[in-house]
Amino acid sequence: MTVMLRRLSTIAGVLLALAMTQVSRAQGAAQDSDGTRKYVVALKTNMLYDVVLVPNIGVEVAVGKGWTIGADWFYTWFSSDNRHRYWQGYGGYATVRRYFGPAAKSQDSKNKTQNFTGHHVGIYGLGLTYDVEWGGRGYQAARFGFGAGVEYGYSMPIGSRLNLDFSLGVGFQDGEYKEYDPVDDHYVWHSTNKRHWWGPTKAEVTLKWSILK
Repeated sequence: MTVMLRRLSTIAGVLLALAMTQVSRAQGAAQDSDGTRKYVVALKTNMLYDVVLVPNIGVEVAVGKGWTIGADWFYTWFSSDNRHRYWQGYGGYATVRRYFGPAAKSQDSKNKTQNFTGHHVGIYGLGLTYDVEWGGRGYQAARFGFGAGVEYGYSMPIGSRLNLDFSLGVGFQDGEYKEYDPVDDHYVWHSTNKRHWWGPTKAEVTLKWSILK
């Protein structure tokens, strides 16, 4: 299984490199009439994370006709030792996306949201660590876990500079975590386990704000 994951990680890396090559080529074609390159930048937050008290922020940059690159970061660190409650974790995603349809390809300078509008597909890498325990058995990442996947989504404008994006990603994630039991003021180790997860690894209902060109 470890060998398979390493091979898949290598394949994901190759796909990401190829996608970045395509982005670089598209970059050269994305120019204003005066020959300068177009860049549209959007700040974003995943509201699914926000509602479960996981603050997060991301940035997405349109670098060519229909192409974007993005990065997201989340961080939460709530704890209550006297009640044995931990809700801790941090990590992030790096994503390359391809938007489809005439709106995304036009890169109309008058409407910044068009750069992030319509159906899109992408590939992403992820990394995270966590410690979760809520008055019972706890689960703590023994090391930083990594993964990769593919995603599909749809983004629609809700204002002159605002978009609402729905997306879902599936792929794999590996890592190691410890199970522990809270006993009085101590935390007793129970077991150490490997996690090789296949399935959904990313879900977003994201609010995007196009801030500059």
